[in-house]
Amino acid sequence: MEEIDRRIVTLLAGDGRMSFTDLARETGLSVSAVHQRVRRLEKRGVVRGYAAIIDYDAIGLPLTAFVSIKPIDPAAPDDAPDRLAHLSAIEACHSVAGDESYILKVRVASPVALEDLLQQIRASANVSTRTTVVLSTPYEHRAAELAGHPGEPDGPDAAP
Repeated sequence: MEEIDRRIVTLLAGDGRMSFTDLARETGLSVSAVHQRVRRLEKRGVVRGYAAIIDYDAIGLPLTAFVSIKPIDPAAPDDAPDRLAHLSAIEACHSVAGDESYILKVRVASPVALEDLLQQIRASANVSTRTTVVLSTPYEHRAAELAGHPGEPDGPDAAP
């Protein structure tokens, strides 16, 4: 990926509502050039969409937890994500290496709601759970450092 595209992606990751005019000013490109590059990044799947960042306390979901799950029967099919898809309190499902199979990020209204959700997770997917409750979140939704990769024209092994 070209350095200018990395800059555009970084800017959009910081503010998905940034206008083409502001992107052009930040990158030194024309508005039409930025527009073409953003559309190309979307078409390639680099930019997959734009989302609102929600204040979950304000909408009554102040409790965040990470729930690690592993199958009770290791020989059972690995279909936990499908079995849990109907539970809207699960914000994210990550397949992980280690003792657990998946780590779920969940948001609920209260400890009682978390307890109920854990029972639903166990019953729906036939898994055991290990839960970590979030006390506070100093930062979240940070844009990753978009450095070049080896073998790319502007990667670490590129000629000066």
